[in-house]
Amino acid sequence: MAYPTSPQPFGGARRVVIMKLRTKVFAVITFALSAVLGGATQAPAATARTVEIAAPAGSGLPVYVAVIKPVTAERLGNSWRAGCPVGPDQLRLVSLPFLGFDGAVHRGELVVNADRATEVARVFGDLYFGRFPVERMETVEKYNSDDDASMAANNTSAFNCRAITGGTAWSNHSYGRAIDVNTVQNPYISGSGTVYPPNGAPYADRTQHAPGMIHAGDVAERAFTSRGWTWGGSWDTPIDYQHFEKP
Repeated sequence: MAYPTSPQPFGGARRVVIMKLRTKVFAVITFALSAVLGGATQAPAATARTVEIAAPAGSGLPVYVAVIKPVTAERLGNSWRAGCPVGPDQLRLVSLPFLGFDGAVHRGELVVNADRATEVARVFGDLYFGRFPVERMETVEKYNSDDDASMAANNTSAFNCRAITGGTAWSNHSYGRAIDVNTVQNPYISGSGTVYPPNGAPYADRTQHAPGMIHAGDVAERAFTSRGWTWGGSWDTPIDYQHFEKP
């Protein structure tokens, strides 16, 4: 006697349904894992941004627009090397307008720490509308990253991976958290009285008020110190009139 069996079409259909469900579940899990892992390993790339400040009425100056961009090791040249305390990814290139000694508007570049970039852009906005003149503003690799050469050229600059003057510890310039402004009109004077750069010696007499000199309470000093930066011109020794820092 033959015993009845379950119809094959029903059993086959059930297996097909189960396999499809398994495939869908596996696909959902795979998608979820890839999304999580992808988000954990891929940080969004830094992008350019701008700081724009409208010209005050009657200033006679164009609108102030600073552009802040990521910077590469190639762009930094020999101002950066392996072993420096910060990497290129922690720095930003700031392109900004400034008023030159000739009274015209020029555009310069500074490399600063990423966490100081917006603030630096606003500091120089104050100098711009305050009509504080700047001789030139170039990144230091254009001077072979030689601090003496950059100072002698009266160059306003920021990042340079180097030791402090006369020492071995990293300068705050190595972190992009220090800026030297008009280095000839605002020289560095060592404890022994040596003036750097040498062509800044005529400006060691701070009773003068020549264009580009920084004095306590003026627009340049206030632009920095009101935002928590320290001015080297207020130090006892050495005295660094060109130098502002915010570690």
